Amino acid sequence: MRILHVTPHLPPDQAANALLPRQLGLWARERGDEVSYLAHPARARGTAELQGPVVWIARRRHGFLDRRFKIGALTAALAIRRPLMHALETADVVHVHSNGLLSELAVLLARRRGLPVVLTLYGTEIWHYQPKRVSIDLFTRAYNQASYVTFYSERLMARAHELGLGRRGSAVVYPPVGSAFTCHDEEGQSQAREALGIANRHLLLNVKRLHPLAGQRALIEAMNEIIRTHPDTRLVICGTGPLLDELTKAAASTGVARHVTFAGLVDNALIARYCAAADLFVLPSLLEALPTVAVESLASGTPVLSSDNPGGLELNGVFGADVSIVPREQPLALASAITQFLKNKRRTFPGTRDIIAREFSAEAVAAQYWDIYDQVVRGSMA
Repeated sequence: MRILHVTPHLPPDQAANALLPRQLGLWARERGDEVSYLAHPARARGTAELQGPVVWIARRRHGFLDRRFKIGALTAALAIRRPLMHALETADVVHVHSNGLLSELAVLLARRRGLPVVLTLYGTEIWHYQPKRVSIDLFTRAYNQASYVTFYSERLMARAHELGLGRRGSAVVYPPVGSAFTCHDEEGQSQAREALGIANRHLLLNVKRLHPLAGQRALIEAMNEIIRTHPDTRLVICGTGPLLDELTKAAASTGVARHVTFAGLVDNALIARYCAAADLFVLPSLLEALPTVAVESLASGTPVLSSDNPGGLELNGVFGADVSIVPREQPLALASAITQFLKNKRRTFPGTRDIIAREFSAEAVAAQYWDIYDQVVRGSMA
């Protein structure tokens, strides 16, 4: 089978819609399929090994004439169309990730050629969906014309139905957890912490882009109360983004700067070591579909404390007590829950490992996508 992935991101970007296409490509090559990619250039520095050729499509730029005459979308579509049509010539199935002009055109042009299309939605496409009162609503058309749609979580699919986007040929496929994230007991946790050079008694971890929706400001504000009862506590925040200066100043102004480490953008291998070393993964996000970083922490043996965002609530339903929930944007409630956990620290329960293997392992996720690919290819040949 020849599989074309069309996505706005690829590694070294760390977005979910960059990592899943790479993983799917790796699994496809392992079973003897051919893989190719069409994507925008990565924003992150560095390189990443992919399992097939990539055609890079420059991101859309808004010049004066584009703004003045509103021709930006048209010129961008023309720039995308030729390389996209060429890529479609050698594809048996097209897997499109997320929304945006590149993804939406890929669905529509592939279906026009009679090719089967799988569309994977990760969160923001649905959370921020608003039907456009214009004749051309590319996302809605692409959504309806795709052969099959997969969602990153049950709550995301339920929200799509609430918005009038119910359809046949859709399913939830949870994100896979990489092989680097393996369960560590207390001894393994101590070894991971020693390897990182962290000597603190308590270690809290957050892995997320530094963005208002990630809620890290509330976590930093909670640190003052946490260190009042657990003074030897360190918070490590992995990620970068527009709020770095603001969060750094917030840590300084609240007097917790020496307890907070901004690790910056780090690769998955280092994130896996932090997940193994941490006592608690804290996810105070305002909005999540299905936070892969939280599942990676659980796979490493580290419990999760999440705000009551949709993804956190879903993980609580899946994993039970290993994912605790607190209200969003309430630093005192966050601090209280963390303080209570640190008094009686523990690793994850054995049942969590079983759930990871059944729902989130590479083998489980790959099998679901191969079944979907087979369905849509057979459907296109019928």
